[in-house]
Amino acid sequence: MTERGRTASADGPAPVVVLHGQAGLGKTACAVRAAELLSGNFPDGQLYVDLRGVDPEPMPTTEALHRLLRASGLDPRAIVEDEQERAGQLRAVLADRRCLVVLDNAADEAQVRPLLPGRGAAMVLVTSRRTLGGLEGVTRIPLAPFSRQESALLLAAVTHQGANEPEPGTARVAELCGHLPLALRIAGTRLASRPEWTMGHLADRLSDDDLRLAYLVDGDVGVEAAFALSYVALPEQAKECFRRLALVPAVDFGVPVVAALTETGLFDAEDQLDELVELGLLQHEGTDRYRFHDLIRLYAARRLGEEETDEAREAADRRMTDWLLETATVAGRWFDGDTDGDTEGADTRPDGTRLVALTSPDDARTWLLVEKESWLAALRLAAAAGRDEQVARFGEAMNWIANETQVWAGDWLEVFGLTRVAAARLPDRHREIWHRIRHVWASLVIATQRHDDAALREVAGQAMDTYRLAEQVGAVKEQAEAACNAAEAWRVAQDDDQALWAYDRGRELAQAADDRSTYFWASSGLVVGLGRAGRYDEAVEAYRAMLRAVDGLPAPSAAAANTRNFALARLAAILADAERYAEVVAIVEPAFAGFVEEGGNWTPLTHLSAGRAYAGLGANDRAREHLTLALGQGEAQGRWKPQPAFADEVNAMIAALDAGTAS
Repeated sequence: MTERGRTASADGPAPVVVLHGQAGLGKTACAVRAAELLSGNFPDGQLYVDLRGVDPEPMPTTEALHRLLRASGLDPRAIVEDEQERAGQLRAVLADRRCLVVLDNAADEAQVRPLLPGRGAAMVLVTSRRTLGGLEGVTRIPLAPFSRQESALLLAAVTHQGANEPEPGTARVAELCGHLPLALRIAGTRLASRPEWTMGHLADRLSDDDLRLAYLVDGDVGVEAAFALSYVALPEQAKECFRRLALVPAVDFGVPVVAALTETGLFDAEDQLDELVELGLLQHEGTDRYRFHDLIRLYAARRLGEEETDEAREAADRRMTDWLLETATVAGRWFDGDTDGDTEGADTRPDGTRLVALTSPDDARTWLLVEKESWLAALRLAAAAGRDEQVARFGEAMNWIANETQVWAGDWLEVFGLTRVAAARLPDRHREIWHRIRHVWASLVIATQRHDDAALREVAGQAMDTYRLAEQVGAVKEQAEAACNAAEAWRVAQDDDQALWAYDRGRELAQAADDRSTYFWASSGLVVGLGRAGRYDEAVEAYRAMLRAVDGLPAPSAAAANTRNFALARLAAILADAERYAEVVAIVEPAFAGFVEEGGNWTPLTHLSAGRAYAGLGANDRAREHLTLALGQGEAQGRWKPQPAFADEVNAMIAALDAGTAS
């Protein structure tokens, strides 16, 4: 065996390898097997000592030195009493021997350090649940749970199956055992002792989370007992942290949620997490997150249930869910289109939310993405507990980020389903209708993604039910939004006449309610539909009305500016469709200046319209210039890529110009 390519040499430091990891990984078995394979490299023999590192009282270093010296053949009467002198004796003995020393189950660096040889041809294998990071110049090999294939092979060996074709249910048993070698061996032994059972029977018995640890026991060997040895070695504060981590609803978690859960600061929480990692009770997940092994999570939940009162558990759980929801609410406010990023409300957030820095939309978006599993689970818990105001407020904060993350549509459907139910129990009917609208919106996004016409028409019906409810209570703004949802569903389902009616109605209502966002939404849908129907004059007038509305704003927001660019781009396209080429040319040149200033999302489409117009007017060189720009700028933009049909159309027009056949 080598240490990074260097073999043991009498002229250099004796290599030391530390095998470390959580309980049940088979560190001792690995070290013993390695010693067997290396026996030919160490003709002077092998020495082994169990340091009992997880016992309440680990083996004293003096005793370990005595055992190693006796095993090496030194006369017991020659062994000195002083520990430092005894360590020197061991180094002297090992310096002249090519032997392998196995130090199994080490407690910490202080126990191990005096047992290590200095220079010489000996080699040391150390096993420990800790990383023993204080030892210098050693090679550390972290052991991990088995792979699926390794788990299947071990189960086959223990149960005397054929290894080539694992019995049905083997993969499920391995998963329930967390691919932990100790658990796999115990489960396999129990199956082997019951010939009438199958892997399916075993999987059924292991599926109960409350009973799984109790089932993974064979005689005096058990998975829970192995974990307990690490748990009892923890300081009291770390024990409490370990137990309460069972409440975290996500697979992995960061330091801030742990600080909220345990009522500690960030540094104290991180220290406790590092202690748990050091003892193999927790695993690092990336650079700044942590996770449980599945069986250790069950053990933590067992300790929580047995060692803390119902009141303490409920209080800790409430602190964590409150923090998650309030932090998510603050993060969501960054995307509020009505405030254009104004997060003044964040100044009034609870102290707990200061555990994370949410100082920009990027910070907020990243936190919401990373912690999505946690805040979604927290929302479920709050909804089940009837915390209706908190749930409704959360949904209201998620409005704009939901629009930006439609890829999460399934999650948003659940979110707004929960917030809709909560809002229905509150006295404000307008809020209830708002949440119904958002739930319909999420359903619309999913039906659109699936291209499901039947579902789209059902969504349109739900939107119109909400429209009528809003009409009953005089909620004009909400009535406009509901009409737009119905219009979107009908448009995608190609019910054009109904879509045009609903867009037009939504525009009228939004204008009456002075709801600019919904007005622009309805107008955009209306003019696209009018253009698609060939009603060019009506579409042109609707676009010009949009432009007048935007230009009349006292201080247009970024969203309004984007709406203006959209209207200009689509107006140019409609005029080109109507062959009103001179009007296109009059629009496009000033439009390009605004596109550049605002980011240029609509530039490629407008270059296409300009190319069509100049070709229609016979200015082929200008047409070719704009068409070439349409392709190049479309490909260059990170947020907009030309569809194949768009590129095909532009290329066809360029080819026609080259052939002299363009109209």
